[in-house]
Amino acid sequence: MTRKKVKLAFITNDSARKATYKKRKKGLMKKVSELSTLCGIEACAIIDSPYESQPEVWPSPAGVQRVLSKFKNLSEMEQSKKMVNQESFLRQRISKAYEQLKKQCRENREKELTQAMFQYLTGKGLNNLNMMDLNDLSWFIEKNLKDIIQRVDTLNSASHSSQGPAASSSTKMVTSEATTSGQNARAGKSGSETNVDRIQRQQWILDLMNPQDLVGFGGDETMHPFGDNRPNALWSNAFFPWEK
Repeated sequence: MTRKKVKLAFITNDSARKATYKKRKKGLMKKVSELSTLCGIEACAIIDSPYESQPEVWPSPAGVQRVLSKFKNLSEMEQSKKMVNQESFLRQRISKAYEQLKKQCRENREKELTQAMFQYLTGKGLNNLNMMDLNDLSWFIEKNLKDIIQRVDTLNSASHSSQGPAASSSTKMVTSEATTSGQNARAGKSGSETNVDRIQRQQWILDLMNPQDLVGFGGDETMHPFGDNRPNALWSNAFFPWEK
């Protein structure tokens, strides 16, 4: 048989309150004793109540004095290091809950963008997305492309290293010259490529906003919008800084 949940409120009945005090005081003293024995620590307990003429102490007045003296010898910073009141405890809980909420919102946003990306690849339009959603989607696609390119480079490096030093000196010279010329070409075109990439991304966003020119397979199926119906959504560009 399960125990009835006790309501944490002041007990108005005097006899019931006194009985609860005696029962819970005994349990509290037992818990302190068990904690001290199991963990090998010094602990004490002092309970003052209107039902007894003298405060109840554990383990003894001398033991309480010893623990209190040891505590008072600590610096003020050490004494208050792990102390919390109700306000600070609630603030910590709220801060932790808010961080968890932000993490969950980011995960949900990434799942929505992944779904939008795959729906676009199957030919479905993105005309129900606003500019903020398109910016997030652009950033998300670029991030995935960078991850893919980095993975391909890693695999190519591993493949070349497994072949060993079998290449001839002439091949190394040609590779070195090609690398040098490639670096010079990239250095000369870096500024123009940046502008071209920016223009291409803007044109890509405009194409997304006008899907009637695309040839697809999905027909006119609707896709749940990301931002149209929630202008004050928790997942704004603060989660996806696609351009800073």
